[in-house]
Amino acid sequence: MNYLEKLLEGIEVNWKPLAEIANFSNGKGHENAISEEGEYIVVNSKFISTNGRVAKYCNVQICPLYIDDILIVMSDLPNGKALAKTFIVKEDDKYTLNQRIGAISVKDKDALLPKFLSYFLNRTPHLTKYNNGVDQTNLKKGEILDVEIPIPCPNNKEKSLEIQAKIIRSLDFLTDLTNELITELTTEITTRRKQYNYYRNQLLSFEDDDVEWKTLGEVAAYSRTRISSEHIDSTNYVGVDNLLQNKAGKTESNYVPTEGNLTEYRTGDVLIGNIRPYLKKIWHADRTGGASGDVLVIHPTDETLNPRYLYQILSDEKFFEYSMQHAKGAKMPRGNKDKIMEYSFPIPKRQSEQERIAFILDKFDVLTNSINDGLPREIALRQQQYEYYRDLLLSFPKQEKESA
Repeated sequence: MNYLEKLLEGIEVNWKPLAEIANFSNGKGHENAISEEGEYIVVNSKFISTNGRVAKYCNVQICPLYIDDILIVMSDLPNGKALAKTFIVKEDDKYTLNQRIGAISVKDKDALLPKFLSYFLNRTPHLTKYNNGVDQTNLKKGEILDVEIPIPCPNNKEKSLEIQAKIIRSLDFLTDLTNELITELTTEITTRRKQYNYYRNQLLSFEDDDVEWKTLGEVAAYSRTRISSEHIDSTNYVGVDNLLQNKAGKTESNYVPTEGNLTEYRTGDVLIGNIRPYLKKIWHADRTGGASGDVLVIHPTDETLNPRYLYQILSDEKFFEYSMQHAKGAKMPRGNKDKIMEYSFPIPKRQSEQERIAFILDKFDVLTNSINDGLPREIALRQQQYEYYRDLLLSFPKQEKESA
């Protein structure tokens, strides 16, 4: 990176609002035009977040696009990671947009390279700070057009394009290298999870004489005790927002209630996010605390049932599939609390067998799902490393505006 640091040292930078240097247009809804054999690729948030690897097709082109147009995600789910992500059009008239995507076209490509602009816009802090969504995160056209874009060496186009091109080449190299590393790590995780699921199914397959089949309501109950907000802090409050997806536990909460009472949970209870069960948010409590109303607190009531075995049963794919089958609501499904208590599962008669199975499955969890150890953490570190160098390459000096 030294040659780039020297290249950027002491250069003049002119900051211009996006509205001055590019045109903007919105996509439109066209679900009725989608077909398997359509002529145009439909660009949605999933298409952009997967770098074009996921595509649907459309027979009608609603928003014409051209090479080097920049497509940007305008709306995403609250926990989604596609908001403000960009994609460069690589072929005239190949794509059509849905209503959640915007199209940005550079006015003067002899002064600003579209890919340079795309990389700059894709820096999360620049646009996601404008997020104004609740059920969905959204960007506004006016706020995007107000974003200021750095133009290096504005009085020397040749030098400006040289700098932009070198930054693009460096970021292309970093992007390809990072994607290659993440693909290898993701493949390894997929392989391990397949092994894990195979052995999990083997461990949870029993002869009828070895187990008793019981419903969840026969061995556990929803917590009915309450705890005052005075005893709650960021470490022991659990809401759906600080429960992590894909059975990864929980983090400290950014929000803590300051008044009233909450549902109490205790060590050994199983907490499950009841909004969008397919997100698989579950945590086995190792402390006492309070939970929001959208979190199910399941308290074991059968002393012959190993608590960790119960957690492993409820973190199994079969449970989440069952919960989704009986969930209520389409846009934001919620688990059916009564039906959840009717969930039936096998319990080994010998407690030592419950303990053995739970111990083995815990070991697999550490290998495949831990956010603090292993491959998922390595992927996060590689992404952070990429973002660090990307932001370093795109950090231009900005002069303070003179006061009137």
